[in-house]
Amino acid sequence: MSKTKNTWHSISSDEVISGLETSKSGLSLSEVKKRQQEFGPNRLDEKKSAGPLIHFLAQFHNLLIYVLIVAAIITTLMQHYIDSIVIMGVVFVNAIIGFVQEGKAKKALEAIKNMLSPSAIVIREGERDTIESTELVPGDIVILEAGDKVPADLRIIEAKGLQTQEAALTGESVPIEKNIEKVPTDSSIGDQTNMCFSGTLVTSGHAKGVVTSIGKDTQIGQISTMISNIEAMTTPLLKAMHTFSKWLTVAIIFLSSLVFIFAYILREFGITESFMAAVALSVAAIPEGLPAILTITLAIGVQRMASQKAIIRKLPAVETLGSVSTICSDKTGTLTRNEMMVQTITTPKKSFQVSGEGLSSKGEFHLDDEVIEPSEYKGLQLLIKSSILCSDAQVKIIEEQVKVSGDPMEGALIIAGHKADLYANKLNQEYTRLDHIPFTSENRYMATLNQFEDGTKILIKGAPEKVLEICQLNAEDNKF
Repeated sequence: MSKTKNTWHSISSDEVISGLETSKSGLSLSEVKKRQQEFGPNRLDEKKSAGPLIHFLAQFHNLLIYVLIVAAIITTLMQHYIDSIVIMGVVFVNAIIGFVQEGKAKKALEAIKNMLSPSAIVIREGERDTIESTELVPGDIVILEAGDKVPADLRIIEAKGLQTQEAALTGESVPIEKNIEKVPTDSSIGDQTNMCFSGTLVTSGHAKGVVTSIGKDTQIGQISTMISNIEAMTTPLLKAMHTFSKWLTVAIIFLSSLVFIFAYILREFGITESFMAAVALSVAAIPEGLPAILTITLAIGVQRMASQKAIIRKLPAVETLGSVSTICSDKTGTLTRNEMMVQTITTPKKSFQVSGEGLSSKGEFHLDDEVIEPSEYKGLQLLIKSSILCSDAQVKIIEEQVKVSGDPMEGALIIAGHKADLYANKLNQEYTRLDHIPFTSENRYMATLNQFEDGTKILIKGAPEKVLEICQLNAEDNKF
């Protein structure tokens, strides 16, 4: 089998099938087993990491912390137990905060594994079957349908109205139309319109694709590998603290030695008294409050970042992030959360504004800067109902978190309905969908046939010019 990597998009679908030594009827079971042994399972490699105990002990690996621990031991020997408890309290609080924060960051980085699809529909020996995505091998023929997560990197060989959401890879907030046509070799991921990438979501249409890469060789796998191989780097704050701690330790030892020599030789105090005087000076000179102040300050910064959905792995990284003065975005200038919201709804007679933020279902409807009740406006109600009924996306609210499965634009339409107390599940039961035409790049619209009280109605949404072209307004229905 050809070992060519990352160039499948630049050749025809027939050449891809030939290069992967497969066919449109899929691989034989014997060939699948052979390739599973050769390529391994379709999963991301899990880098072995130290256990929780090692991670916790690593929080104490700091010169100033070492000095504080020594100070706590000395104060204990001097029977200053309250001072010892305070010092060790600072040390342990610092360690606990760092340990907890690193745990949160580790979970966030591991969440990338949850982007992978748990199952896949494949064709093997001409038969359609559903398998675990870990069993996929290069050369498998995979069937994609709306709502599916792409289980591996695929070269599309058949497509009908296929669109995928690739925000996780490219940052683009809108679905990308896919086809089977080859593209230039040097095309970026966002321009590879004949490829589907592992972890992305099929928002509409259906397709067949041949698996070109699995596991760590996929685009999402390469990102995971890059993250796991990030080298530990110190921040300017840690460098300054390390330098300060080193010079402070040297200065304390030097001055304490002078005090011992002065007391024992020049003043002829006993060895015990001279030593205790030197120890007392050492303990007094150690700024045991400094780590506590730094820890508390950084912890406040971390919590503020966490409230903005940004998890900081190391506390001192907050200081580095705070020094950022320039953020560079990609060629589109888009920095997106992959969230859309309906802001304006226009009927033939009126234009309504919708308030709210992102995926939140909290918001109000305004007309001429006044809050209105949507149920009092027939045209607004009908338009919202139609947009919900003519959508395939699903919106779930779990612990006040809104999750959209499907086209983000359709999700925004459904959430706008929530603000008007119109819900997709109830509407779909009340106005049964009898048939539908899925959105395709050729048609540029989606249409559904729904059963209303007064008969069946065709509902359409799509590109404005296309909808206006096929839409015939009825004067009687236009009285709102």
